[in-house]
Amino acid sequence: MASLPTGSREDVELVHIETDELSLILKGKPYHNRYEGLKQYRIMDYHDVMEFSVHGDTTQEIKVYDINQQQLVEPSRLRPIFFENGIYQLIVIPKNGQELTFYHEHPLLRQAVSLVKFGHQSMLMGNLQFQNEVGFSTFEIRANNKKILQVTLEIFPSKLDYKNDYKKLLDEVNDEIYNLAFHFIRKTYLGARLKLDGNPSRTEFYRLISHHFHQFLQAISRIEQQPHYKLEKTYEKVRGDQLRKLDSTSRNYLRKRSSVFAEVEKGILFESKHLMPIEGLQIKKELTFDTIENRYVKWMMVRLVHKLEDLLESILNWNKRSLVEPDPDLVEGINKMINQLQARLKNSFWTKISKLDRSVMSLVLQMSPGYRDAFQIYLTVSKGLVLEGKIYQMSVKDVATLYEYWTFLKLGQILGRKYKLLSQDIVQVNREGLFINLEVNKTAKRVFKHPITNEEIVLTYQKYEGGLPTLPQKPDTMLSIEKRGRDYTFNYIFDAKYRIDYAQADSNYQKRYKTPGPMEDDINTMHRYRDSIVASVVDGPYERTAFGAYVLFPWYDEITYQGHHFYESINKVNIGGLPFLPNATTLVERFVERLIDKCPEEIQQEGILPRGLLAEWKSSLDETVLVGLVSNAEDYDHFIKQGYYSIPGEKLKKGWQEAKYVALYVKSGVRTENGVLVYGEIQEVQPARINEKDVIRFKVGYWINLNPIIKPVHYGISSYILTTLNTLKEAKELPELFMKSKDEMQVWRMLRRVSDQIKLDLNHAYLDQASQITEYSIKEIRVRMNKGKSKIEFIKNKEIKTVEVEELEKNPTGVFRVLMAILAG
Repeated sequence: MASLPTGSREDVELVHIETDELSLILKGKPYHNRYEGLKQYRIMDYHDVMEFSVHGDTTQEIKVYDINQQQLVEPSRLRPIFFENGIYQLIVIPKNGQELTFYHEHPLLRQAVSLVKFGHQSMLMGNLQFQNEVGFSTFEIRANNKKILQVTLEIFPSKLDYKNDYKKLLDEVNDEIYNLAFHFIRKTYLGARLKLDGNPSRTEFYRLISHHFHQFLQAISRIEQQPHYKLEKTYEKVRGDQLRKLDSTSRNYLRKRSSVFAEVEKGILFESKHLMPIEGLQIKKELTFDTIENRYVKWMMVRLVHKLEDLLESILNWNKRSLVEPDPDLVEGINKMINQLQARLKNSFWTKISKLDRSVMSLVLQMSPGYRDAFQIYLTVSKGLVLEGKIYQMSVKDVATLYEYWTFLKLGQILGRKYKLLSQDIVQVNREGLFINLEVNKTAKRVFKHPITNEEIVLTYQKYEGGLPTLPQKPDTMLSIEKRGRDYTFNYIFDAKYRIDYAQADSNYQKRYKTPGPMEDDINTMHRYRDSIVASVVDGPYERTAFGAYVLFPWYDEITYQGHHFYESINKVNIGGLPFLPNATTLVERFVERLIDKCPEEIQQEGILPRGLLAEWKSSLDETVLVGLVSNAEDYDHFIKQGYYSIPGEKLKKGWQEAKYVALYVKSGVRTENGVLVYGEIQEVQPARINEKDVIRFKVGYWINLNPIIKPVHYGISSYILTTLNTLKEAKELPELFMKSKDEMQVWRMLRRVSDQIKLDLNHAYLDQASQITEYSIKEIRVRMNKGKSKIEFIKNKEIKTVEVEELEKNPTGVFRVLMAILAG
């Protein structure tokens, strides 16, 4: 790239236009520091080409600044000289004394240029600043409300590659919005207003109709077999003696026709006469299929015929012009669809259906079999959805806002590839049709479900966090992940920042970090988010609810960035930055998948805790529980009423003194329910002598019922066992209390994320006499702990997948992925 001399860093004339009516000058800097920083990191040496156009009837001369020649030249293939956030001074001088006005569709730009008078001379002056706005921008110079000059500039982004990144951002945002719109229709079958302009291309229409045409005909057949109908009231003239129940119409008929009454012996008394009608109107109810819903279905068929005929005509006309024979299979396929639809329309059922004469919003179309399917398919192939909302009203695109939208939608798209979408409120419906709920100060949400663990994953746009001790917070995107066995979610913040430091030569950033990356201020904002978003614990201190916060910034070189300080900081303190662009999503995809796969214990270990809290946390996590045998009903009633548990001292072994809680295991036959029923905190340990035996009494403040009860499932306790409070609360079956080693506990918790139905095989029927777990069983998989070889074996059918035990310590997420792969296989 040609270097710019020092002098060119000042404002220069960028555009000079002469016409019969005016002289126009546009001044500014013909470069952008960050744009040049972006280009110096591009592997290939190439330059973007700027579009520039001028339209006027009396144009004399047009000159545009050329970076390479450092001067004004005739416009041709020029490099960019207009950039987002650049400030450009506009001066327009009239030549014939007439008063000029400036017009731009953007109100702020329109107001930035005004008329300035110097004695008898007046001119237009002002500064044009394109704040985060890129793409084509057109302004007009008018005289007497008539356009005399139109200038179109192309504004380039300074942080994105315009030809690649920016256009892909636009395309991906639009594609994802439309995908969500079609998903919304499939899920709810709610109606959307049809758009008469902007229909899909003929090619796209043919692809869609070819795919869905058979389904559409099936839906029509189902309607013909079970059509919607209504009872229509009509009237017929009958003899007076045949009249039955009258309504207002029948009575009015008789009131207005006195001549139809005759005098009889027994009739209706009227002024000393007995009268009866000779004739009248009898109510008649007939079944009719000419309903508004059937008219709409007929209209859909007619519209599809018209679309197919238009498609066929365009193909034949194009082939005539190009002197190429049309594809016979294509023409035959279109003709076949037209003929099939026309044959249906000639069916006696549809010939009796009238023409549609009003708009339709009916529950029949949304819910009834046949109607629902036909309506959905028609909307899909027409692609005529009115998608309303700010995102489609930006004529001059705000890149920062666009990038923010894209990051949220792209994260949702990444999640949607592996996890099932349960709900979304980005695309919603109102009386006007579908609209986009993706604007500043509005919250949008997408909810997913893990296909194996059934854990819920929620992606929220602009989630408002209020009620905080300091100030409310509203990060761009919050990822909330549910983990089995936890009553809270693990929250992660992803904040889109359309800012980047290019680590230009001799800058402090370059000296510190060597390569481009996120701004230091944005990393500090992530610290603020994570530290500010807290929740109050009942009878306890505040706790952080955000486990990590990450800047997403527009950069493409993922490989080099992996050595950046702010990438490495993610593994150390769960705060940092990740590059994110349409061509650079690998790091983010890999990272999000890792967050979802991680077990909760691994996440907790990565957290940064206040000094001194770790030891306290560990002690509370591993509080020991003594689970004691209760072998008869009398003892159980006594223990419950008196608030204690006793056990012969001779049965207690080393370690029992560490117990802070005691739980009661009731053996089979003692009560209707057996298993571990209750537990309580030990208030006091009292030695006692009963029946000349030394016993230890554990005094309990109060008993707490376990819900659910921990079932024995073919195992028992001969005396007592020791476990932890966390294990006691999470266990559903007695063998789960046996686990003492860290490896056994980790495998069990991993399996619990996948299923509640876990079977354990021990090497003894009594837990307190067993020495090891021989095998776990879940669904169709057996997990064998081969301690002799320090291996874990995953067995499905005859296939065995082996993992080293030490991997549980080094990479538990990797072991969990092995399990998921086997379950999915």
